[in-house]
Amino acid sequence: MKNHSFKIVVTFLSTVLLFSGCKDNDDTPLAEVSPSFSFTHNWDGVPIQNADYETTTYVNEHGETLTLSKLMYLISDITFTDAQGNSFSAGDYNLIDAREGVNLSFTPDVVIQEGTYNVSFTFGFDDEDNAGDYPDLNTADGGVWIVPMMLGGGYHYMKLEGKYLNTQTLPESQVGFAYHAIRANDNSTSPITLQDTSFTVDLGDVAIGEGTNIEIQMNVAEWFKNPHTWNLYELFSMLMPNFNAQILMSENGAGGVFSRGN
Repeated sequence: MKNHSFKIVVTFLSTVLLFSGCKDNDDTPLAEVSPSFSFTHNWDGVPIQNADYETTTYVNEHGETLTLSKLMYLISDITFTDAQGNSFSAGDYNLIDAREGVNLSFTPDVVIQEGTYNVSFTFGFDDEDNAGDYPDLNTADGGVWIVPMMLGGGYHYMKLEGKYLNTQTLPESQVGFAYHAIRANDNSTSPITLQDTSFTVDLGDVAIGEGTNIEIQMNVAEWFKNPHTWNLYELFSMLMPNFNAQILMSENGAGGVFSRGN
């Protein structure tokens, strides 16, 4: 019995020392990392590549056959929120030119500890950011990424352009469309009526570690169908000063255009 009791004591002390060692290891600081992002584009799951612009035809929800010639858009305020509700954001932005392959990869200027975070970003600029002055955006897209002051100023959120086949006239013809998203404005009032039409995209919880890359997918077809079926015969141009059209664009964008790919 005496020897047996001695063995129990030794075993107990060994277990305590083992757990003490584990606790010390748990106190090791977590590595600090800078996750990156990549941007891809598709039409209902079919990838859109550079060669598809002005050649590949798509059919939107309303039934118009169309081609794409341009896709540029702005995202901002990528934010990482941990389980305790602490948020980390660099407050920077990225202007993607999908056709030209510009800024398809982006690393926000933020360093966070390894762990699981809710990841979100803003499509466009919210009102506070839209009031800023950004020299690179002032010259982007040939200097026309800026929104004229008569329409409230600030910057474009997106330029989606192409042509659709007008089958309602004979002969049938190709008609250009310019799906330009900006802050909703009504300049028939004094002062001008403005409404923030940026929106937040929630990418869900992501395990962030060394070398983490998060793919942001844009389904271009969703701009034309959810929750509002877009009629290009009625809404194909002069959309920037169209207050209601800007609201519809924002609601379609928030309805499922963006998703996380990995």
